[in-house]
Amino acid sequence: MDLAFLLAHASHVLSTELTAELASQGITPRGQCVLSAALEGERTQIQLAEACQLDKTTMVVTVDELEKAGMVERQMSPTDRRARIIAVTELGRKVHKAAQDVVARVYEDVLSTLPDEERAAFLSGLTRLVENRLSTPVACQRAPRRRM
Repeated sequence: MDLAFLLAHASHVLSTELTAELASQGITPRGQCVLSAALEGERTQIQLAEACQLDKTTMVVTVDELEKAGMVERQMSPTDRRARIIAVTELGRKVHKAAQDVVARVYEDVLSTLPDEERAAFLSGLTRLVENRLSTPVACQRAPRRRM
């Protein structure tokens, strides 16, 4: 068993399915993450990038796409005039809700392939790995590219 291959393959296939399904709502998984994080409270573009684990360039491109689609607006921060708050528009809220339903449906469909008694254990074990042993990448001279 090659754990790295299994996790990478599962992640790739799930990400591809989510990308295809969310396209019907006019949004990407990355855009959905930004909308979700922006709806949690007033956050700057940098704070959203950290929450969604996006580099600055990818974050700018993602917010540009969301803004062009009318889902978010960049607003001046009341506390730091150099920073921009990303505010979700009414359209963005509607798209987010529809996209959340798509994500929930895909996750339920994926997890339904496991017997009921294995689902909770699978999610619990995977969560423990990600929160503990696999929470932070080690320093590496040639780190693999992160796909999202």
